[in-house]
Amino acid sequence: MKISARNQLKGTVKSIETGSVNAIVHIDIGNGNVISSTISIDAVKELGLEVGKEAYAIIKATSVMVGVN
Repeated sequence: MKISARNQLKGTVKSIETGSVNAIVHIDIGNGNVISSTISIDAVKELGLEVGKEAYAIIKATSVMVGVN
């Protein structure tokens, strides 16, 4: 598979919180960093996601917001 997104972060599925329609997938990318993504339950099944399985967090955005206290 080739994709155009340049921000591809390899990690391990840490947890999957399943709701009625969507699931929140937590991917541990190392050094104490975890990325969360909300995807459909169908996508979780199609990708064969399971805790402990290797996966990529792929970030494609046209803008990034920054905030401070």
